[in-house]
Amino acid sequence: MQGIYLKLFVPETLRHRGDLLYEWILKQAEAIGIPGGSAVRALAGFGRNGRLHEQHFFELAGELPIIMEFFATEEAINRLLALLAAENHSLFYIKLHAEAAIVGG
Repeated sequence: MQGIYLKLFVPETLRHRGDLLYEWILKQAEAIGIPGGSAVRALAGFGRNGRLHEQHFFELAGELPIIMEFFATEEAINRLLALLAAENHSLFYIKLHAEAAIVGG
């Protein structure tokens, strides 16, 4: 299947209408018809500010991003991005044309 791979970087403590933003995005993606999505917490990284953030036992709670991944039609991905823009969320993303299949099936 040909489609679009979308990767979003979402601050883990950011909220939208009472929900954590990444949870809200997952709900919206499902409502749009995107067939699946994942959200995982980063272990370490750096961003636009150039500062290295690493996960430690209690430190940096809330400073590492949630990385969200989706694969769907271009129309569905564009609908999700338009929804995020309409809600005034400024999130970094990567969008690639991709192919998905099941190996050995």
